[in-house]
Amino acid sequence: MTRWQANGLLLLASVIWGSAFVAQVLGMDGVGPLAFTGLRFLLGAAVVAPLAWREWGQLRARDHRPGAREWRHVGLLGALLTAGVVMQQFGLMATTVTNAGFLTALYVPLVPIIAWLVHRERPDWIVWPAALGCLTGTWLLAGGATLDIGRGDAWVIASSLPWAFHVLWVGRVANRMRGAYLLACAQFLVCGLVATAAGLALEPVSWDGLRVAAGAIAYTGVLSVGVAFTLQVVGQRHAPPADAAILLSSETLFAALFGAWLMGDRLGPAGLAGCATILGSILLVQLHPLLAARRR
Repeated sequence: MTRWQANGLLLLASVIWGSAFVAQVLGMDGVGPLAFTGLRFLLGAAVVAPLAWREWGQLRARDHRPGAREWRHVGLLGALLTAGVVMQQFGLMATTVTNAGFLTALYVPLVPIIAWLVHRERPDWIVWPAALGCLTGTWLLAGGATLDIGRGDAWVIASSLPWAFHVLWVGRVANRMRGAYLLACAQFLVCGLVATAAGLALEPVSWDGLRVAAGAIAYTGVLSVGVAFTLQVVGQRHAPPADAAILLSSETLFAALFGAWLMGDRLGPAGLAGCATILGSILLVQLHPLLAARRR
């Protein structure tokens, strides 16, 4: 696969993830946030299942089957994924697609900070101005004059913490398991089962509601959870890290574009400046170590 083909896959994944914010909002016209999350992740697990089954066979043939410790780590990742997605979904009930897209990305500067606090991995100096930039961007996105963060924005900001822990640990667990697809399918299944059970217990679920939400569940389950993750895995095997960092960060821009096109979202000058500041800070964190390594 050529570099341009790999970049195309990563760009397509970002388009899907950006557009999925709209579907996540529309899906809640028929079902609650817990049921919607659970059903789409169960569907996503089904999409990845054939690849995971093939990978399981390969691991078993090499006697590399995951042990109890690895499965406990998968359960933890599934719990973090559930927390992040559910908080984001609750946030989307009371904020715009554009805000959700940019505020979700606050996990990027959090990852190296948490790695420093938990694993004693000292972050690059660029993390501190980037974190300040994200806070400044959040203030601008909230209005700029006063820090007036709405309930939906607060839920999405809170989701960045489990997202950060998930991003920090998912690569480590995947390396120990030697199976990215198996890990993906298993954590999707954990998220799907937990959220679906909670939705059935706490939310009204009807056949009419499921019919209304069916299209959004199918789109986000098959494309956002199943296909886009696979595109990311394949693309990052062949794309240079700098290319991948830029292209995957573009999810926030696509969320804003789809929010404006399909949901009528509009931002004033302060909001636009906030989006630009957050995106710039994200790119600083992701690209600075790669550029520094090239200069050595």
